[in-house]
Amino acid sequence: MMRDDKAGNKTAQAFRDAALPYLDDAYTFARVLIRNEADAEHAVQECYVRARQQFEGFRGGALKSWLLAILRTVCHEKLGWHEGGTALLRGPCTASERITSERRMPTIRDLIDDLPAPLGETIALREFIGLSYREIAEVTGVPASTVLSRIAQARAVLLTVRKAASNAGAIRQSATPSPATARQPAGERSYCERSDVQPL
Repeated sequence: MMRDDKAGNKTAQAFRDAALPYLDDAYTFARVLIRNEADAEHAVQECYVRARQQFEGFRGGALKSWLLAILRTVCHEKLGWHEGGTALLRGPCTASERITSERRMPTIRDLIDDLPAPLGETIALREFIGLSYREIAEVTGVPASTVLSRIAQARAVLLTVRKAASNAGAIRQSATPSPATARQPAGERSYCERSDVQPL
């Protein structure tokens, strides 16, 4: 029994040494998938509990990708998404509304929040966490060719929206519209409400 306890302690210590350096990356990814800060923290905690339970069966490879794949599964479960579904339910789309109310230029994080979920998670893994295309494929469970396609599509959308926001900001600086003219035209939707950009 004592020998088993020592072995368990050694495994737990090995897991902590290997996994804790990726805690910040895990939280960053969780915040992209789950916009609520507290829920993201809980998802990371659950991810590390599951990873610890599975660690003895880990047979090498990129530990970071392995951890993030577990985290992605945890987040999808919390959001009621299942493999084979057409979309990831990420809660209300509030980034555009927040930007409009604060009358400021959107950050890259704001724009990624408005992307369809498969594009958002893929570009976040690339730009925020710095994974390679192969590692992103391992985390998301799709072919590398799909990763490349999603990144290209996400960058194109981000560039278009960023330019539009920049132009809108220049117009606001050159004129002070009245409340009536500042309102969004009838029938015009924010980017995150558009249906013409679909997940791959």
